[in-house]
Amino acid sequence: MTDAEQAVDPRLDPELLENGDTRNVVDRYRFWSVEAIKADLDESRAALHIAIENLEHDLNIGSIVRTGNAFNVGGVHIVGRRRWNRRGAMVTDRYLDIIHQPEPADLARWAQANGYAIIGIDNVPGCTDLEASPLPERSILVFGQESNGISPELLAECAEVRQIPMYGSTRSMNVAAAAAIAIHSWSVTHQYRG
Repeated sequence: MTDAEQAVDPRLDPELLENGDTRNVVDRYRFWSVEAIKADLDESRAALHIAIENLEHDLNIGSIVRTGNAFNVGGVHIVGRRRWNRRGAMVTDRYLDIIHQPEPADLARWAQANGYAIIGIDNVPGCTDLEASPLPERSILVFGQESNGISPELLAECAEVRQIPMYGSTRSMNVAAAAAIAIHSWSVTHQYRG
């Protein structure tokens, strides 16, 4: 790239141009500043939001945030503790909005004010299968802690709870894997343009 081309494109980060760009970004965003990437992604955000209950500093939170970035979700809500281990996100948290909700009731107020249905993803009594019917476009998919699932307080705020059908001997799967499956299921209905 010539100096003239660099000067014309304000999205480019001079430091990355000088030192190289080793970030895990698609080629389209190579050498763009973080702010420019986020601004561009903001133009095509999905209606989907995801929420993760953070009661025990679960290491899976970072992986779920990274999956949210991969599907360009509208936002990620951390319910409970504000601090979480960002290592698994591999800096993808910089490219989307992270919204702290101190309590389940705070998430419920946000959902109601913004026209979203809170959908729990957990295998609890009374839940229905994920693919039983399409997820609403304006969904907040809620994921609980690896060990205990979604808390009773947060389950009480869910309009419905869906489970991922499993056919082996295990009762549950890794929460980050479950989140990826559920987010993809929403995406097939609302984003896929094959």
